[in-house]
Amino acid sequence: MGILDRFFKKKREEKESLWTKCPECKTILYMPELSANLKVCPKCSYHFPMSAKERVESLLDGDVDVLFENILPKDPLRFKDTKPYKDRLKQAQEETGLSEAILVVSGNLRDTKIVLTVMDFNFIGGSMGSVVGERFYRACRLAASKNYPLVSVVTSGGARMQEGILSLMQMAKTSIGVGFLNEKGVPYVTVLTDPTMGGVSASFAFLGDIIIAEPKSLIGFAGPRVIEQTIKQQLPEGFQRAEFLLEKGMLDMVVHRKELKDTLHKLLKMITYWRV
Repeated sequence: MGILDRFFKKKREEKESLWTKCPECKTILYMPELSANLKVCPKCSYHFPMSAKERVESLLDGDVDVLFENILPKDPLRFKDTKPYKDRLKQAQEETGLSEAILVVSGNLRDTKIVLTVMDFNFIGGSMGSVVGERFYRACRLAASKNYPLVSVVTSGGARMQEGILSLMQMAKTSIGVGFLNEKGVPYVTVLTDPTMGGVSASFAFLGDIIIAEPKSLIGFAGPRVIEQTIKQQLPEGFQRAEFLLEKGMLDMVVHRKELKDTLHKLLKMITYWRV
């Protein structure tokens, strides 16, 4: 999948770390082996974060078409906190090799042509700004026009505060995009990963025909610490984790990362069959 390399210009250090520690079981892991195992700890099955590029490579076969890279972020509010927003964008682009927090591609998942959107938490917390919303909206329109299933892999801290109301407007825009898929009867599947929070969870993340989550992913609107401080009560164990939400009927299934590709393929075949 060398075609993706053109879109990832991140400079590699001369000496990359070959070892890492699992935050769950504290096992020391050899990075090449961890990467070969889809970044899942072989000891305890802890799911390490994956970059957008790694996600695409784990799900699609052969070459892919990278879409909507001409839509780029701006700084309409000239926002500045500890540093200007335009500097934050530049830093995120250099560190991740992405132009925004969402990557949109089309390609083959096994024998099924799909449109795939993937968010990357390393890009300003996977926050949804105007470009993230526009790219997702266009992905929906493309999938609807081509009759390709849309799969969305989601990770986000929520709306991007540096864009103010322009960011919050994307909740409506992305929901409208999903509406086009519903009108055309085109399958839409979401894969919620750790974390999926805020305005993203309150919009397109939970609008899938089928909603999947990776094990132990944190999923919700406000974070558990905020909720505890607001209601002054202790939250149940595992609150807002994928397994808790599955038990409460908020998700359709929790799927191990190594089974995700096969599961998506089977589901898309089933949905397509019943919608014909």
